[in-house]
Amino acid sequence: MAAGKRVPFKNPVVNWIDERLPVFTMMQKEYGSFPTPKNFNYLWNFGAIASFMLVTMIATGVFLAMYYTPEKNHAFNSVERIMRDVNWGWLIRYIHMNGASMFFIAVYVHIFRGLYYGSYKKPRELLWMIGVVILLLMMATAFMGYVLPWGQMSFWGATVITNLFSAIPLVGDKIVTWLWGGFAVDNPTLNRFYALHYLLPFVIFGVVFLHIAALHVPGSNNPLGIDVKSSKDTVPFHPYYTAKDGFGLVVFLIFYTLIVFYAPNALGDPDNYIPANPMATPEHIVPEWYFLPFYAILRSFTIDIHIPFTSIVFISSKLGGVILMFGAVFLLFVLPWLDWSPVRSATFRPWFRRFFWVFLISCVTLGWVGSQKPEGVPVIIGQIATAFYFIFFLVILPLLPLFEKTLPLPKSIAEAVLKKSQGA
Repeated sequence: MAAGKRVPFKNPVVNWIDERLPVFTMMQKEYGSFPTPKNFNYLWNFGAIASFMLVTMIATGVFLAMYYTPEKNHAFNSVERIMRDVNWGWLIRYIHMNGASMFFIAVYVHIFRGLYYGSYKKPRELLWMIGVVILLLMMATAFMGYVLPWGQMSFWGATVITNLFSAIPLVGDKIVTWLWGGFAVDNPTLNRFYALHYLLPFVIFGVVFLHIAALHVPGSNNPLGIDVKSSKDTVPFHPYYTAKDGFGLVVFLIFYTLIVFYAPNALGDPDNYIPANPMATPEHIVPEWYFLPFYAILRSFTIDIHIPFTSIVFISSKLGGVILMFGAVFLLFVLPWLDWSPVRSATFRPWFRRFFWVFLISCVTLGWVGSQKPEGVPVIIGQIATAFYFIFFLVILPLLPLFEKTLPLPKSIAEAVLKKSQGA
């Protein structure tokens, strides 16, 4: 960076460092004076909240790793020791344990906000795809972390989920053996999951950096879904949105701390306070709540598909469920090319808005179905919700632009904000 373009800082220490390594100039450019649409609502807070939760999870995870023992005969007891004997260990563990749920809440709100306002559309396709990669890494990290306490649900959850890969033709059994590090979920499995659970958050941190860098090239989307046309449409990120993000974070932390101090086990399973026992299968094996919609999609495929006029199974119910589960995430990855409407925001797309709310209800329904036993009415409801999930992406989004009459877009963000303030 040329010296003539750098604005000196008043603080002499900061200025001395910045002359030699212009990190503060970069931060001022990317987070201080960075032009941001002036019509953000509070749904835009959840990106910052998710970043805060990532840092919280890494910090508490490093502390817990100092006392955890990744060995099948000591893992459960080491967690209990953290809870009972380590100073403030119970608090750090509850912050970390419930932090996973809070992290997913923030990310899911962030994703649904992006869906509603069309943040996946040109020129932000790569930004959206990087976000889906972050979601996949979070899922892998959370799954491996859930195994570490080595309780009943940890052990059997690992057994059931890793066994799904055996449905993949030709290489499935080899993948499962590689994941297990042997021929059953045992000590090598625990060691592998511990190592990966420690590593992946730092990988997520790096991908989040790419996500933010990709965001700062085209700039942020906004509730109107229209492009910034002049400096009148924007305000500096600081102090306007640092203050707004700070307020949103405080409200979020109030909810978070209420869970940590008053209901720390509300989001967990009581069976995980029983040491892992390969000889005793829990009556109902369920993953953590943030996996339940995908778990319901997995279980919704209940038939074997045969080659016509033969008894040869072409796609088993197990393989079909795995294909649907991974396909549900893959659709998010290719979403920018499924919805080709030129209008981004659902505010100006009346039919898309209606279908979006039905889609959201179907996702919540899938979460409920995933928590139920795979029998009776919940299976049927799950199949209907799964069908709508795929119809939404593969049928509704591509065909909707053909007949949807969109509302007129405002000329600029500044004009819409001014009109709204005058109306108020």
